[in-house]
Amino acid sequence: MNIDAIRALAEIARDYGLTVLEAEGERVYLERGAPPPPETAVSRSPEGASAAPADAGDETASGTPVRAPLVGVFYTAPAPGKPPFVQTGDRVKKGDTLCIIEAMKLMNEIPAERDGEVCEVCVQNGQVVEYGQVLFRLI
Repeated sequence: MNIDAIRALAEIARDYGLTVLEAEGERVYLERGAPPPPETAVSRSPEGASAAPADAGDETASGTPVRAPLVGVFYTAPAPGKPPFVQTGDRVKKGDTLCIIEAMKLMNEIPAERDGEVCEVCVQNGQVVEYGQVLFRLI
């Protein structure tokens, strides 16, 4: 299998949130499941080197990080000209929508995983975010 085919398969895995992708000759096995926690996520280059997830985050910063569960474009509001879902200082409850990440023309609402107060919005509206990147911090 050549490097271009490997890159194409890696892109497919990322775009569809696949957690397992195995290729052997003409046989390809794909699996979709819960992604590993961002702290243990590892990406591999063709040489086999590993790297930490995108923006592993400043662990010294206060607040619990809310991380991007997928790669895409970050939006603070449901539509242009509408007010943002949350701003710094807002109280949120578990399940409240914090933002939207657009991936492959699908709008994915990102919910709060716990009750808290938004102490920091770490991403700009319209910015491309990586898997595991810190989007918000809650206290």
